[in-house]
Amino acid sequence: MASIELDKVLDKAWADKSLPEILAAPVGALKGVSERDGELLREAFGVRTVADLADLKYVRWAQALAALDAASK
Repeated sequence: MASIELDKVLDKAWADKSLPEILAAPVGALKGVSERDGELLREAFGVRTVADLADLKYVRWAQALAALDAASK
């Protein structure tokens, strides 16, 4: 399983939270995602939390396509 440095992907306020807290957090907990970005994601796709974003089918499709491309090289 890949590891991730939480302080590099999370807003400072969320870096010391538990994984369940992070997954339940608004997408603005992710570094670089603004409150407005979160509003737009909610309006467009119904995404409210980090877990919702991870489950978004378009994100999963894009990840699968990128993995296929990486595997073909």
